[in-house]
Amino acid sequence: MIKKKLIVIGGGAAGFFCAVNAARLNPNLKVILLEKSNKLLSKVKVSGGGRCNTTHACFEIPSLVKKYPRGAQFLKKSFYQFNTNDTIKWFAERGVDLHEESDGRMFPITNNSQTIIDCLLKETDKYGVEIIVQLEVKKIEKKLDQFIVTTADTKELNTDFLCIASGGYPKSEMFQWLKATGHSIQDPVPSLFTFNIPNHPIKELMGLSVSNAIVKITGTKLKEQGPLLITHWGLSGPVVLKLSAWGARDLAAMKYEFDILVNWLGDTNEADLRNEWNGYREQYSAQKIGNKNPFELPNRLWNFILLQSDINIETRWAELKSKEQNKLIQLLTSFPFSVKGKTTFKEEFVTCGGIQLNEINPQTMESKIVPNLYFAGEVMDIDGVTGGFNFQHAWTSGWIAATTIAQQSVV
Repeated sequence: MIKKKLIVIGGGAAGFFCAVNAARLNPNLKVILLEKSNKLLSKVKVSGGGRCNTTHACFEIPSLVKKYPRGAQFLKKSFYQFNTNDTIKWFAERGVDLHEESDGRMFPITNNSQTIIDCLLKETDKYGVEIIVQLEVKKIEKKLDQFIVTTADTKELNTDFLCIASGGYPKSEMFQWLKATGHSIQDPVPSLFTFNIPNHPIKELMGLSVSNAIVKITGTKLKEQGPLLITHWGLSGPVVLKLSAWGARDLAAMKYEFDILVNWLGDTNEADLRNEWNGYREQYSAQKIGNKNPFELPNRLWNFILLQSDINIETRWAELKSKEQNKLIQLLTSFPFSVKGKTTFKEEFVTCGGIQLNEINPQTMESKIVPNLYFAGEVMDIDGVTGGFNFQHAWTSGWIAATTIAQQSVV
């Protein structure tokens, strides 16, 4: 019997998931995985501080799709085939249990990304997936029912099925080899990044975090809520990363120069705080304001905000002048910063952009333009907020492509 062949381009989460599942579901399919670098599953390795944020405990599809700034409608159809529940079950069946943290992120119970990597590598061994590293693809051509894949060293590989899981690219010209297949590209821009606030004294507080802040980009509807981290370059943490994902295209158009307002108190707005203020003054009247912070803010941050409000930390609550009080209320609920530039979040680089979704079938991951050509993962114009959602899309799209190819390749 002549074996059908599948080549998967890209040795990341989506590529591996497609390769191992296709090989498992159709033992008569020859599966080859190509990776241009010498590192396999490199994003899996560094994700979640080396623990691998495998997915997110978001089990209802209507809620899940809301975590994707781009691709929500497309994924609505895909997630009915393979979603968070299926990811948890798939890894559990292979001896890898996941645990949920308080913020919903899910990690292997070992808290070590190597557990996920070892599981996927074990599957490639078990089902005979051939892995070739340091082999970059330069060109794809379709001739009759076969693809000819030309590599950087001018090798030509023939295959019946092709799944492209090459990840996102930072520049449009890097998609040129895919444009040559007849597909359209949505220009890529960074999607997960932190906000640089140069020359601002807030940076002296680097390492401090606030558990529930609201950050709003002025002049837009963009607003997010969640943990905020002060860093040596500006502001980070989940609230900023979520905001950068939702605002990716708008912020790129602004050349990453814009103003933000930070509400350090989260759900308490300025009007609420004004209503509560007299109660604080009476309750803490004899105490020095620098010693008594009723808002559960880190003390160094509280004293910093007092300083920015021109309030001496030795001042007693009862002695606060109305001008000082107004300034303090304003800075607690809408502290202004001017952002100038961005910094990529660690090594977890994510782009929005890629193959346009109207050219892909969301129920099969097959190209609508080129039969037997499939896509998985970030190479498509889909991206999620931080928290395991980009990996969930990788598992989902890889699995759907694999199951479709496995069925199509039955001789």
